[in-house]
Amino acid sequence: MTNLITITDPRSAAAEAYQSLRTNLEFSRLEQPLHTVLVTSADGTTDKSNALANLAVVMAQAGDRVILVDGDLRRPQQHEIFGLANTKGLATWLVENGAPPLQKTSIDNLQVLTAGPVAANPIALLSAKRLGEALAELSSQADYVLCDAPPVLAVTDAALWASKVDGVVLLINAGATKREHAQRAKAVLEKVRARIVGAVLLNAEKDAAMLGYQLG
Repeated sequence: MTNLITITDPRSAAAEAYQSLRTNLEFSRLEQPLHTVLVTSADGTTDKSNALANLAVVMAQAGDRVILVDGDLRRPQQHEIFGLANTKGLATWLVENGAPPLQKTSIDNLQVLTAGPVAANPIALLSAKRLGEALAELSSQADYVLCDAPPVLAVTDAALWASKVDGVVLLINAGATKREHAQRAKAVLEKVRARIVGAVLLNAEKDAAMLGYQLG
């Protein structure tokens, strides 16, 4: 596993910030169910996949049963982050059905559903009905299903995911993500009636490696 600060330096400010994010998500569950969560970004300036992997690690370490789904069928990264094979994954499962090809990781309680071979037409695979069924099946096997997806403003994939999950966490890259892009991403998510449970600022200055804030 590469670049996972929650493993290489679990006492760092960044790792502690991921712990705080996990706690905030736990509190969000008190108001409404929050079993399936999409973690995405406004644009391509944010390392969303690495951030999601770190969140999955701290959740699993806390005792939650976590399934991390690489729903970025265009530029998948989770198999590289966790050092897993990617010959089968979400793309093949959506076509073939059967049991999801989950893979165990070196972290107890954490399984990964890689993206699988890059699909020629990802949107065709992510039909609303099939995606809903897939998330329901995965939810029956875990406390949390954490989903990766392309940036909101890049393609329509993230909007499809957002319409089917219980909540969305929007990642913003400090000093790189333009404010208007963040606001546009928020508007896209609201248009599909996504429940935005929070926005997270990455790469903040000084000791605050990650800081949640509300989009205006």
